[in-house]
Amino acid sequence: MFFTRTYEFDLGGSRDEFMKKLIGKHVTIHNLDFEIYEQEERLCIAPHAEQVTSIKTLPITWVDLKSNNGRQRISMRSSIRQLDAGGPQLIIIFCIFLLVAAIVLLFTSGGDKKIMFTFLGLDAIIYGLFWLRMKRGYLDYVHKIRDYVKDRAKG
Repeated sequence: MFFTRTYEFDLGGSRDEFMKKLIGKHVTIHNLDFEIYEQEERLCIAPHAEQVTSIKTLPITWVDLKSNNGRQRISMRSSIRQLDAGGPQLIIIFCIFLLVAAIVLLFTSGGDKKIMFTFLGLDAIIYGLFWLRMKRGYLDYVHKIRDYVKDRAKG
């Protein structure tokens, strides 16, 4: 919901060659194995995280091939695994709650704005740390998977 990423780019070769290059392959990103398999006429890139003991937010990526005017177009959609989605969603909701509380305090606190600025600062710190963690983790996986598929699509 919050962290779905979609990318589109052109396919350099044929659909069959592209599928042969990817189906059954494994991609290793940050010592984590991702498997590529075909499901319902499209490709799925899913992590093998059964043995991961640390908390990670991992993507599942769907790759669709579309034909437009004789041109092959690749559409990729990455989203957080449902197993991992709860934590990030709670943090985003908490940050929104702090922001709303700060706005309400702006209009209701009269002359004392210390609490409002405290809420805004706390919100900015929490969101900033959260975004850095997502950038180094989940979004890094998404970008590296995108680059891997893009390299295979060029031919």
